[in-house]
Amino acid sequence: MTLPDTALPDGEPDLEHVLGLVRDVPDYPQPGVLFRDITPVLADADAFATIATELASLVGDADVVVGVEARGFLLGAAVALVAGTGIVPVRKAGKLPRVAGSRTYDLEYGTATLELPADTVEPGSRAFVVDDVLATGGTAKAACALLADAGLDVVGFGALLELTALGGRDLLSPIPVHALLTL
Repeated sequence: MTLPDTALPDGEPDLEHVLGLVRDVPDYPQPGVLFRDITPVLADADAFATIATELASLVGDADVVVGVEARGFLLGAAVALVAGTGIVPVRKAGKLPRVAGSRTYDLEYGTATLELPADTVEPGSRAFVVDDVLATGGTAKAACALLADAGLDVVGFGALLELTALGGRDLLSPIPVHALLTL
């Protein structure tokens, strides 16, 4: 497999191009929330290759990449492919035929539940968790706790974008957190 050359002339990844593609959507999914839409990033082949390659470089010795529903699936699958690991989805409640465990958590605008599919990972496996945006940290914390409950060692968390003012990183300590972009 050959990925497009997404580096600038000095060899650095073109993350400014990626950031320029992130679209702000005010008042979505409810008034007062500023949604960061990464759909334009995913639609741009060079930007998508850049983020997949950069996040894959952080996977280290993980046995599996875990993508958090829903945009984390898209990123996680690309990251796993580049890193040479498998991908396991952490899904919203009611989407899996067999569930190994679940975790309910608070969102800034409600609650949600994540579920881990049964018979997909072995206890003791090392997992690198991927999602699109790290905001308040509720989803990330729930995903990591769900994996720990199943006996996995969460070796890192990677996101395309971190909204630093919301403090989500603090909820994940001591798990190493990596964000390609920060706002």
